[in-house]
Amino acid sequence: MHAVVLVGGFGTRLRPLTNRVPKPMLPIGNVPMVVRLAERLAAGGVTDIVLALGFQPDAFRAAFPDDVLTQDGRTINLHYAVEPEPRDTAGAIKYAADSVGISDTFIVANGDIVTDLPITDLVAAHRSGGQLATIHLTPVVDPSAFGVVELTAGNLVERFVEKPSLGETDSNLINAGTYVMEPAVLSRIVADIPVSVERTTFPALVAERGLAGYPTHDSWIDTGRPEFYLEANMAYADRDDAIIRSDVAESAEVVGVVADGARIDDGASVCNSVLLPGSVIESGCRVENSLVWGRISAGASVIDCVIGEEAVVAAGDHHGIRIPDPN
Repeated sequence: MHAVVLVGGFGTRLRPLTNRVPKPMLPIGNVPMVVRLAERLAAGGVTDIVLALGFQPDAFRAAFPDDVLTQDGRTINLHYAVEPEPRDTAGAIKYAADSVGISDTFIVANGDIVTDLPITDLVAAHRSGGQLATIHLTPVVDPSAFGVVELTAGNLVERFVEKPSLGETDSNLINAGTYVMEPAVLSRIVADIPVSVERTTFPALVAERGLAGYPTHDSWIDTGRPEFYLEANMAYADRDDAIIRSDVAESAEVVGVVADGARIDDGASVCNSVLLPGSVIESGCRVENSLVWGRISAGASVIDCVIGEEAVVAAGDHHGIRIPDPN
């Protein structure tokens, strides 16, 4: 089975972390986000992944030079579909699928979603329903910032409500960014122009009564904003590999995720934070609820901040507040 993984976005909301690194290559628990996704797809029977690329495609080729990813004894073949110009989500799906000649049921996944959704269950629900496409749905407490999906009693998608106002819909289900599609969907997408799957393709399928929803309560995080990227990493903070071969002083207090090559000096305190490769936390620093890829100089404090690669916080400086509470 093939999967098209959408990894062509600019990751603007995670800047400066994404200035030189595509968002799906950022780590979740010290493993690149796209690898976490590939593991889940492979567990669901996917053998070939087509990376729908636009922004910084060379970063993916450099990370996977053999065009193969092996996880838990499974071999996943990687294919690269680099758009000549941005084609939006549906355009990217069609371009990637056509590039490898997809002719059977396939998966589509947003590359910045972290979820426990079992792919096999989604595929089984799709095949049982017999629709042209099935989308994973997840409930949220406040749907006003999302595109909300309304379902019929038989789990057909009846309506999309974009960022609903209070009382506009009774649904709290949103598009969770993983789909199963039949190849017939591809013929409904105009080639070589930007087309949105959310605004164009899905509403057209709704009109045909050809789009099903699959709501679950599996864990789900859209990592596109700093607070949610931090939250996704903190899910791995208690694991044995949360701190990988890093230079951490014995007197330092550390709760979080620390990449290989990061350094934490004597008397530093790191709480609920992610330190990316090469980051340095000097003596006496306090780092809380932050994403750090630079140097925090002696005695400085950084709270609720994003510190980009090669950035330096001067000794004794105090920085915050940028990252809101995801809850």
